[in-house]
Amino acid sequence: MIDQKSQHNQLPKELDSVFSELEMNKHLRQAGIKKSFGFSCAYLFQLVFSLIFQHRNWFSLLDSKKADKYPGKDAVYRFLNQSTFNWRRFLLLLSSHTIQKVTRLTDKKRPKVFILDDSAYDRNRSKKVELLARCFDHASLKMRFYKGFRMLALGWSDGCTFMPIDFSLLSSKKSQINGISSQIDKRTCGYKRRENALQSAPEQIPDMIARALANGVDASYVLMDSWFTLPPLVKAIVEQGLDVIGMVKETKQRYIVNGNPVSLKQLYRMAQPVQRKKGVLRSIHTVMANGTPVKVVFIRNRNKRSEWLAILSTDCSLTDQEIIRIYGMRWDIEVFFKTAKSLLKLEKEFQSRSYDALISHTTIVFARFIVLAWQNRCHTDQRTLGGLFYELCDEVNELDWAVALQQLIELLQDALKQTNKRIKKLIQSQLEQWVTGLPSYIKAYLPISLCES
Repeated sequence: MIDQKSQHNQLPKELDSVFSELEMNKHLRQAGIKKSFGFSCAYLFQLVFSLIFQHRNWFSLLDSKKADKYPGKDAVYRFLNQSTFNWRRFLLLLSSHTIQKVTRLTDKKRPKVFILDDSAYDRNRSKKVELLARCFDHASLKMRFYKGFRMLALGWSDGCTFMPIDFSLLSSKKSQINGISSQIDKRTCGYKRRENALQSAPEQIPDMIARALANGVDASYVLMDSWFTLPPLVKAIVEQGLDVIGMVKETKQRYIVNGNPVSLKQLYRMAQPVQRKKGVLRSIHTVMANGTPVKVVFIRNRNKRSEWLAILSTDCSLTDQEIIRIYGMRWDIEVFFKTAKSLLKLEKEFQSRSYDALISHTTIVFARFIVLAWQNRCHTDQRTLGGLFYELCDEVNELDWAVALQQLIELLQDALKQTNKRIKKLIQSQLEQWVTGLPSYIKAYLPISLCES
């Protein structure tokens, strides 16, 4: 647990080492997340970061017997609601720094990709949340509407490790329930994030990719599903020097074959059948209506074998199998969304009305995932992210009694120094007998000098 009186030793050993290794506090300072007085931003960040690993939320922690050891409720909420903090820059610095470390462990021949997708950010019970909108959940089987935001996320993957790089909580101009607060200073980072929330996803994606490239994140491909594989966006990404691999579906979009515009179904009929390649039906080289040359691979739909799916690639030199294999890396972002919502309490941990608090808490959740992903990559065993999460939880829960036991033993040793030799010898003898009878897993937490005496 994090103690107010000890701001320099706030985290369990495993988290403390990874915070130092990833230079978390340095990135906070570089993003302008700092204060001139009161509890430091690094302390408040670590406090919120560690809550999930203790199976506690902020309300239950303040309602516990240890509430007097922590900052007041207002200190944390002021930290989360601060519109001048550049949380986007912090996430970019942290992810790019971690990706550079991961890249050293990765074979240079392995393809590195950006992955784009969106997910529902549900606030159905809210009424007065800033920029709250009525959104359509296209990924749900129920095809429902909900109150909240669309969380557009950009991530990086090398096929083994996924890292979130950037995100935007998208509202809507047409179906908006609440607008931007009039109290926000228009010069702040928070106001710029609010302006971004009212833009469409295709308008923001090129800027998100440009920021990632400017921060030194290396990738060759951008993976996306059929909701984003649109000709203007594909062309904009290709102009940035990256290739696109994405699913496409039957729409009004047209492809040029021998000077004639054709639909996706017509393109399938024109494509040459592929022999002896499991799952691959046909492939064809063509040009999009805006002049971008592409290769389209048609594969069998495993859920409905009578139908086919189409994958588009702007890198026409790739084989059919390579296009399918690289596109399979897109699933990493789906695992990320599931982990963030199920294990890391995205949407649920803080129920603030401020858009700044939504941004700051989502960034902290993404930072938790980066820490878990880095720990997972560093360990040689095949632990899953879920397993790592629960092991960290166990370590944080063990911290209270382990530290308390060590402090009790040290207090006894200090008291013995002030007594006469006869009493000191008697108490020392009793203490050694007690330590000898302890299980080995408890002895591991005691001072080495005591165990050896």
